[in-house]
Amino acid sequence: MNPKTIQPEDTLAAREVIANKVHRTPTVRSSYFSDQTRCDVHLKLELFQKTGSFKVRGVSNKLNSLTSAEKAQGVISLSAGNHAQAVAWGASQFGIPATLIMPEGAVPSKLTATREYGGEVLTTSGSLLEYCLSIQKERDLLLIHPFDDPLIIAGHSTVGLEIVEDVPEVDYVIVGVGGGGLISGVAAAVKARKPTVKVIGVEPQGAPTMTTSLAKGEPVHLEGVDTIADGLAAPFVGQHNLDHVREFVDEVVLVSDAEIVSAMKLIWTRCKVLAEPAASASVATLLQKKVVIPEGATVVCVISGGNVDVNGLQTLLSKA
Repeated sequence: MNPKTIQPEDTLAAREVIANKVHRTPTVRSSYFSDQTRCDVHLKLELFQKTGSFKVRGVSNKLNSLTSAEKAQGVISLSAGNHAQAVAWGASQFGIPATLIMPEGAVPSKLTATREYGGEVLTTSGSLLEYCLSIQKERDLLLIHPFDDPLIIAGHSTVGLEIVEDVPEVDYVIVGVGGGGLISGVAAAVKARKPTVKVIGVEPQGAPTMTTSLAKGEPVHLEGVDTIADGLAAPFVGQHNLDHVREFVDEVVLVSDAEIVSAMKLIWTRCKVLAEPAASASVATLLQKKVVIPEGATVVCVISGGNVDVNGLQTLLSKA
């Protein structure tokens, strides 16, 4: 295996570390999506995770590794919302001061939740990364990277481990891609246990960051992104993430915002699960046949989060 990528022992170590800190989320079969696609479709419901997304897995693993001095120093990170909530919540469990850099246009409920979990939120209309690094230097804080960190990836890899344990007959796993932390971990864990499984990544057409990085052969930083799926809107990917996707992911495809919203509505109405746009991209990929999947195949779609702003539902649904 590539020494640059996490190993099976890293996944097992992470699971032990975070076992008492996070939920083992359910994987459930969807009769509706199975009938619609003529596949055996299962949903990995990470929206039932603490703070409403998978992010606490990697964050908990990372924060657990910090020394007493590093914890006292305080941490900082950047996020559109789900990672910010996870860092705020996780840091509060360890008694660590946390500063979160978020966009001025972040989903209001994600801003509120991050503050309520105990994080100090600073917003900017400019580059999150540049502002984050400036505040980090000014305050001498420890950066918790949202995705480009082996410990973060190892924490997220526990999602993949649970998938192959709960659905051992799985043939395809479909995962949304933002910065690449989740798919890096899921793909590494799935391929380690069952190399024949096809791992498919999906990005919004308005934020093709991993797609562009793969084409150029190096991590890229897009000048701008435009998608309803804020959880998949990272304008850059990390080197660790690109290395993992190259090694373990079979294909990365693109979906439109309209396709995401259409899938999201069906998840809500037919499965009674309040998935956010980023979490719905995996199902959109399946429904829109972005990948050729044979009839009868067993497919797991990762529903990565459910932090929907109920006050903004009208606007959200109008974007289909």
